[in-house]
Amino acid sequence: MSTIGIKEDIRKIGDEQLTEFLVSRGEKPFRAKQIKEWLWKKSAKSFDEMSNLSLEMRRLLNDHFTINYVRVDQLQISGDQTIKSAFKLHDDHLIEGVLIPASNRMTACISSQVGCSLSCKFCATGYMDRERNLDAGEIYDQVVHIRDQAAQHYQAPLTNIVYMGMGEPLLNYQNVIRSIDHITAENGLGMSPKRITVSTAGIAKMIKKLGDDKVKFNLALSLHAANDVKRNQIMPINESNSLEALREALQHYFQQTRNRITFEYIVFNDFNDNLEDARELFQFTKYVPSKVNIIEYNPIAEADFINTKQDKLEIFADFLQNKGVNVNVRRSRGKDIDAACGQLANKNH
Repeated sequence: MSTIGIKEDIRKIGDEQLTEFLVSRGEKPFRAKQIKEWLWKKSAKSFDEMSNLSLEMRRLLNDHFTINYVRVDQLQISGDQTIKSAFKLHDDHLIEGVLIPASNRMTACISSQVGCSLSCKFCATGYMDRERNLDAGEIYDQVVHIRDQAAQHYQAPLTNIVYMGMGEPLLNYQNVIRSIDHITAENGLGMSPKRITVSTAGIAKMIKKLGDDKVKFNLALSLHAANDVKRNQIMPINESNSLEALREALQHYFQQTRNRITFEYIVFNDFNDNLEDARELFQFTKYVPSKVNIIEYNPIAEADFINTKQDKLEIFADFLQNKGVNVNVRRSRGKDIDAACGQLANKNH
């Protein structure tokens, strides 16, 4: 099929381009703003919904453009009320997103890529191939669906967004930044950037770029080991982005943004859960103002890791707390439907 017949997704077009197109067809420039508002504030899925545009103009848009919106393909609700969605993209790829309800917050965990290229040994997505990056509209649509699920199932507003689903957000930098712009814009979803966290496995040069761009959202680093030998074993990305390189990048990021970093640390039994590991982690937290989320490991079929024992977890966390580190121990949610951290791999579809 020739590409001539394929209509471009209107959400991928810049404001100037859209204005030029409309003016060249004899329309007024302000129409572009109206269209953008339909797309990013009202989340329109078709041009027919754009009721303040003339029929003729809606036809014009239909002839030249499309809206490649994301559909919910399958929904699963966990015993702990976590909701996992399999989202179908316009080209039939599947990605996953999760709504994690808590008494004081509603968090959307969203994906940034179809699959992932990083091959972290403990993560189910890491055993998939990376098919492609998501565009800004596809990332935004996940938020809209999950926001609607929070309202429908729990009569509560969406309060937080974490880019911790499938993929490495910093390897899809432009689209992730664009999606956050639309989610936080006044003529978008109007969410505060302070309620958005982007999680990375550690791409030093892109962490520096976040600093240079003076981003307002939060950054989390999936650390999981604070020495290079261990981190290389479980996260191949560390071989080209050593802890030293990450330390420099994080310090630069903090100087530019003044944003505190979150370190995510999964405790694996007999791998990274002893006091020496805790000591190394403590040393690493001293480089930048930070807090630590200790995360329960969720076993996956592809890997042999198991979660640490409860008493070791407590000793590990206590050691850090006694050193003045701000520590949260995060319990897993949605394990029974493979919706927990590290389990997203398009099962059951």
